[in-house]
Amino acid sequence: MSRKSSSRCSHENLTFTSSSNAVVAGYKRQTLLQRTAAASTQVIKANSSSAKEAKPSTFPAPLVLPEDELSWDPTDPPQSLRSWSGEQHRNKITPERRTVYLAAPPSFSPEVSFAQKWSQPKGARARSKSGEQVKVEVQDVLEYLQAFYHGLPVKLLPSPNPIFTNDVDDMEVDLPPKTAKGKPERQTLWLNTHTPVGCVGIRSRPMPKGEFSHQLNLNDLLDAAIEILPKDAYAFLMLVEHDIYEDEEDDFVCGRAYGGSRIAVISTARYNPALDMKQNIEREHGWPASHCERYIKWCVDGLEEVGGDKKRKREEGESSGENVMSPMQAALAAHNSLPSLAQGRPSPAALSALWLARACRTAAHELGHCFGIGHCVYYACSMQGTASIIEDARQPLYLCPIDLAKVLNATGANLKERYQALLAFCEGKNEGQVFKAHGAWIKARLDEIMREESN
Repeated sequence: MSRKSSSRCSHENLTFTSSSNAVVAGYKRQTLLQRTAAASTQVIKANSSSAKEAKPSTFPAPLVLPEDELSWDPTDPPQSLRSWSGEQHRNKITPERRTVYLAAPPSFSPEVSFAQKWSQPKGARARSKSGEQVKVEVQDVLEYLQAFYHGLPVKLLPSPNPIFTNDVDDMEVDLPPKTAKGKPERQTLWLNTHTPVGCVGIRSRPMPKGEFSHQLNLNDLLDAAIEILPKDAYAFLMLVEHDIYEDEEDDFVCGRAYGGSRIAVISTARYNPALDMKQNIEREHGWPASHCERYIKWCVDGLEEVGGDKKRKREEGESSGENVMSPMQAALAAHNSLPSLAQGRPSPAALSALWLARACRTAAHELGHCFGIGHCVYYACSMQGTASIIEDARQPLYLCPIDLAKVLNATGANLKERYQALLAFCEGKNEGQVFKAHGAWIKARLDEIMREESN
């Protein structure tokens, strides 16, 4: 359903606990002791004084809104740092295999250039009214992943990049197939992997009623990624601009990782802001405004219109008595400092940054599975599972204390240096609400760490 408002929501009150829907769904959050123990390799006893909670105003609980992943699967088992560390089947990083590779979207040879147009949403404008193009730059995704997985080399796949072409054994696919009346034909594209295996067939399916005219098969793309995986790679991620599907029952998927095989594929297609209205993606209440009390209440009860600046009592847990802004409050202030993305005409730079932030979060998330990290059920976290494109927009870019400990363990990175690398990236994308908010969150978090260390 559409969530429109007559004026911009003030997000006056933030809430850092799970919504009331969590109880209805059967989600029971881990206790303080369990969450503290989950972030440590040490055994913490029930009467231990070291059982301290990360501040809710820094790391809130998962929202668990209706139709969220945790509403559908509230008993998804948690993965602690100890259980992750002891996982026998997790791939270990070695001196010979420690590089993370990113592949740009495959290009198209002239004889199959017709399929390149499939990546354009139906009826959506490729350019803004000013003529500037709204798009995701591969180099930006690379630089974000270099910061996110700071401590390991993250590189572009060496050229030549995979290219869609004619199958070397079947030269009869150089033109679009003729369509039988009322029954569009399917066809296979051939992806040249530039490896000994040569071309891998990628099935496509027409989508007469979809947002895109055609989709590519995710399983076939993952098979191609397995063939491309460089020998010195710890993990490999392939970006795809086309809409993708996994099974016949799927409307679409945004990505998947074969963690054990160290490969992942993500599509940027559905994150295109041009599709937000059709997909009912909430821009005004994307992270960090996803923790807006009024918005959460509206999602759960549907009793209150989202928008306006009506004064309400302060939400318990907002930590308003502190003299220093909490990371979540700093993030929200940064979010509110930029023009609304839900009203007026957002700039091409702002929309490109929004698209990029969505792609970066999913890219880092799927690569996290290659590192053996499961879905987070402890906090609102970048490694949370998502059940929809709508829920995607509500998730943060940061890692919770438990999953951050896993990434630092795997990469060997220093916590502060990793935060500084991410901050530098965000400061270069300050025209985007998500990145500006995330940068403010990181600054406040670093200040918080310094205060904790001085006490």
